[in-house]
Amino acid sequence: MRTYAVAAAVLGLVVLGGALHFADVEPVVVFVVNGAALGGLAWLIGIATESVGVRFGPAVTGALQSTLGNLPELFIVLFALSAGEVVVAQTSILGSIFANAMLVLGLAIVAGSTRAGDKVMRFQRRLPNDTATLLLLAIFLIVLLGQSDQLGDRASRHQVEISVVGAICLLAVYGAWLWSYLRSPQASEPAVEQPKHGVIPFGTAVVLLAISGVAAAFVSDWFVDALDPAVDALGISKAFTGLVIVAIAGNAVENVVGITLAAKGQSDLSISVVKNSVAQIAAFLFPVLVICSLAFEDRLTFVLNPVYVGALLVMAIAIWQITGDGEALPYEGLALVALYVVLATVTWFE
Repeated sequence: MRTYAVAAAVLGLVVLGGALHFADVEPVVVFVVNGAALGGLAWLIGIATESVGVRFGPAVTGALQSTLGNLPELFIVLFALSAGEVVVAQTSILGSIFANAMLVLGLAIVAGSTRAGDKVMRFQRRLPNDTATLLLLAIFLIVLLGQSDQLGDRASRHQVEISVVGAICLLAVYGAWLWSYLRSPQASEPAVEQPKHGVIPFGTAVVLLAISGVAAAFVSDWFVDALDPAVDALGISKAFTGLVIVAIAGNAVENVVGITLAAKGQSDLSISVVKNSVAQIAAFLFPVLVICSLAFEDRLTFVLNPVYVGALLVMAIAIWQITGDGEALPYEGLALVALYVVLATVTWFE
């Protein structure tokens, strides 16, 4: 019953966000309310996905949770592109990668290692190493295009074409990895811990997913529409909005679940939730959005601000170093959080 009450509250927040949007209320209020609604919808999608996945098994549940949990982010980026907000679109994707790979993973490591008797969080090594490989592949493409853009060589005139080819390659590699991972022994483990709220009936969960998906599309549109005036009124940059605010709101499921599981001693499950999200955003969602952007006047490419290219490189090396051996200490988690705070601070002044 508590789950249904929270679901009703989230949908009520969605209705309120829509009412404020059409009532031409102060943009900052519309921005904040719809941002909260996005976070609530991300949570609702996560809960419904768990219940749907029970019928199909743990492997499908994990894939569903990663895919559907990114619905709010997908819609935000698509509406941002349609509105010509390329900076918000790019930084929203990057923010999701940074937030999950540094902030959430760091807090999960702190929670998990603190709970362990010897203060060492232990987990299986395959997923962290697989995620690092996928990240490095995506970063290779980003660095290559970034260097070409900075040098202004002949290839820099074909950024869209190169980005599309790179996106197709990333999707092919991600598909091959996902197929092998779902068939591995790890796929027999539960994707998430049995929730205290229990399992929602299959039919109800499907209805909730459908409603949440449609609501996420509308809320994303209202959120992006209020973005420009709200950012001007608050005095914050679009880069900070995308990299921090949108990223945290759009990834509420992974943020809460990953840290909670680690605090309960479910180290493997915690790392699985966070790292699956990082891999999917970098090697699936980003490429898909690059291809989808061909339908808009403003195209999304892998050409990024050199500051973020450098941050991606450092991030990939840091998480590989910290999680690649299957063990992590509290200070290593704090180091990841510190990296995220420094990056957010730099973005604040961009």
